[in-house]
Amino acid sequence: MKLLRVGTAGAERPALLDAAGTLRDLSGLVDDIDGALLADEAGLGRVRAAADAGDLPVLDAAGLRIGPPLARIGKVVCIGLNYHDHARETGAETPAEPVVFFKAADTVVGPDDTVLVPRGSVQTDWEVELAVVIGRTARYLESADDGLAHVAGYAVAHDVSEREFQFERGGTWDKGKNCETFNPLGPWLVTADEVPDPQNLPLRLWVNGELKQNGTTAEQIFPVGEVVRYVSHFMTLYPGDVINTGTPAGVALGQPEPKPYLRGGDVVELEIEGLGRQRQVFANA
Repeated sequence: MKLLRVGTAGAERPALLDAAGTLRDLSGLVDDIDGALLADEAGLGRVRAAADAGDLPVLDAAGLRIGPPLARIGKVVCIGLNYHDHARETGAETPAEPVVFFKAADTVVGPDDTVLVPRGSVQTDWEVELAVVIGRTARYLESADDGLAHVAGYAVAHDVSEREFQFERGGTWDKGKNCETFNPLGPWLVTADEVPDPQNLPLRLWVNGELKQNGTTAEQIFPVGEVVRYVSHFMTLYPGDVINTGTPAGVALGQPEPKPYLRGGDVVELEIEGLGRQRQVFANA
């Protein structure tokens, strides 16, 4: 299933995109798309049955904003340097273990919402990423297969980053990762049954129409199941938590000087095959 949330920011309603590409209203069936729903197999079954029967009301998609596909996100865990080609382009050593950092849940916005270039920024960068949404409580998982079994679905994430804040302003990466609007998510949460192999997903990103990133999740150093297993040994993962699993080569940081960092007015488009497409216009904060 392709689950999503539509409407004005803070007042989104749950919806479903059916197999024919028609937008259907879920608000009469579920309260929202959140961790509680993802952990409720019976509730998801009712949604799937209603979708298969064609019983859900049609929504007029014209002019309707698409919000983040997940409400009440508990935490956003991020994996850095998780693609062989990205590590090579930045001159970094291949990590022996996953590099883990966090984004605050309030950085998450809709897939086509405006993204703000922070005040004083000179190195705002792009990163297309596969986001993993947790559907079952995970702690001390024993195998990568266990990790995959705890995944409810997948989505497109844009891990916007400010590199000067990240690397040159002291401390850890958090300053460059948690600026307002720095995590567009969606358009859809695609349930795991529709993604048989998360290690075979093409990812692409364009800036002002120019292709910048053209990669595949096959390049991940630590695959999805292993990432979930690994993280579960350092923190408990709950339904509705999100893991951004890293970005392939092609970010501004890896380009020759002068590096083409983002400015207000730039347009970034990104997609993952089968998971949908985002488009953001950047503006100055």
